[in-house]
Amino acid sequence: MDTAKLFTNGKSLAVRLPKAYRLKGKEAFITKIGDAIVLFPKTENWDSLLASLSKFSDDFMNERSQPEIDKREDLFL
Repeated sequence: MDTAKLFTNGKSLAVRLPKAYRLKGKEAFITKIGDAIVLFPKTENWDSLLASLSKFSDDFMNERSQPEIDKREDLFL
């Protein structure tokens, strides 16, 4: 597994990524999932999503277990 270098820059934590993980642009979207930190290129955030849609087969989730819709009280009367 590749590793990144962590260092402080002023009061911020900085991460030096290996060349293979270089992102395009000057900024990235960042989110935390548990202890993992995930970066998404800000310049191409929708391109990667749209490109991934072609990886699903035509019958993806045709037969899925879908629970019945809950009956709930009206929120506004």
